[in-house]
Amino acid sequence: MSRRPGDAGSGRLAFDPASARSDNLGAEFDGEGTNFALFSENATRVELCLFDEEGRAEIHRLELPEMEGGIWHGYLPGIGPGQVYGYRVHGPYAPAEGHRFNPNKLLLDPYARELRGQIAWDNALHGYVLEEGDDDTPDPRDSAPFMPKAVVADPDFDWEADRAIRRRWQETVIYEAHVKGLTIRHPGVPEEDRGTFRGLAAPAVIDHLKTLGITAVELLPIHAFANDRFLVEKGLSNYWGYNTLSFFAPHAPYLRTGRIREVKEAIRRLHKAGIEVILDVVYNHTCEGNEKGPTLSFRGIDNAAYYLLSPDNPRHSFDTTGTGNTLNIAHPMVLRMVLDSLRYWVQTMHVDGFRFDLASTLGRESTGFEREGAFFAAIRQDPVLSTVKLIAEPWDVGEGGYQVGGFPWPFREWNDKFRDDTRAFWRKDGGLRGADERAAPGQSRAVQPLAPPRDIERQLPGCP
Repeated sequence: MSRRPGDAGSGRLAFDPASARSDNLGAEFDGEGTNFALFSENATRVELCLFDEEGRAEIHRLELPEMEGGIWHGYLPGIGPGQVYGYRVHGPYAPAEGHRFNPNKLLLDPYARELRGQIAWDNALHGYVLEEGDDDTPDPRDSAPFMPKAVVADPDFDWEADRAIRRRWQETVIYEAHVKGLTIRHPGVPEEDRGTFRGLAAPAVIDHLKTLGITAVELLPIHAFANDRFLVEKGLSNYWGYNTLSFFAPHAPYLRTGRIREVKEAIRRLHKAGIEVILDVVYNHTCEGNEKGPTLSFRGIDNAAYYLLSPDNPRHSFDTTGTGNTLNIAHPMVLRMVLDSLRYWVQTMHVDGFRFDLASTLGRESTGFEREGAFFAAIRQDPVLSTVKLIAEPWDVGEGGYQVGGFPWPFREWNDKFRDDTRAFWRKDGGLRGADERAAPGQSRAVQPLAPPRDIERQLPGCP
């Protein structure tokens, strides 16, 4: 079987019902073909769209033939790594009921491992007619020309016996870093590799990290993220990345070749140097904003399932993050997506831990923040995730969101009191010695009695 993406353009494609599977979501290549599976419990049908290698021309559109448990799926023989694809999801367009299906909108697979292209902002990316300002009217324009597409990823990679380092917390010193910021001006990094994972893995960068004495790098968001339209129109960009588009795919501009093997190569080199890799992850919201935002993925796949909606009026998003939307972690399939994403980054990409942005949102249930809630319970019982480093940013903007000291074992927490006092101490602000001692590791308000020290994040002078 040829594994070239061009195979999709030759002849008629037909699903193989005997090989279709609903247990693995996303696009999974098995050596002979690819299984496509997408969750949408309120959809009426789902179309798989295959594109040419550049992601410009749609060359096939096929209706996924099977559905069980809200998972639409089908197996295509002969389709392999490099194939560019997206989805169109049919269902009711009924904003007052929380449903915003519009098959005119090409949608990104939430489980996409690799992306092709960037968002090109256009009014057609909205599910409703933006020019009218009324979201009751579905927009008839095709959004595909303006959308990034998913790519079937190649799973082959030689890790060369790479193993998790599993360094104890007591011996851990974490350096918070930005893939681009750390490498873009480093004189020891080849110019063509600056701002990318190849630059992060450059010998000069690794030597610098080892000289500092750090034992782990905590990378600011590397998940694919969006540059907001209002920023782009001002000639600006989202530098930090807290605006997730995909929880599985790395941010394409950080990849020189566009292939995920660059991330694996960087992690392998850092591990060989004895440096763990921790990811700053944003599972509390997405880049689609509130109900008037664009339809790029989750909103068009199943808005009522993937997002928290107002209990009084499901037309509106329920926002506890200050970003316009909140991911509905209380839904079992959304929770599964987050857990699948975390396990993917540990098992397939070999990362060593996570720092959870606005982690209080992940613990929100119908009664508010719940330290014994579904997300924390799932993590604690998971034989993979419970063994890696887990760090919570213990707050959000919702009611009762400040939860320093409220997260269960094995989570550690950022302690904002210790952080702010320490930074002020480095600036030589006055009257801080007593405050710094009160918030020292092992004594801070972030630590519950008998719990291990949680102030394990150290920001070195000069770091953001």
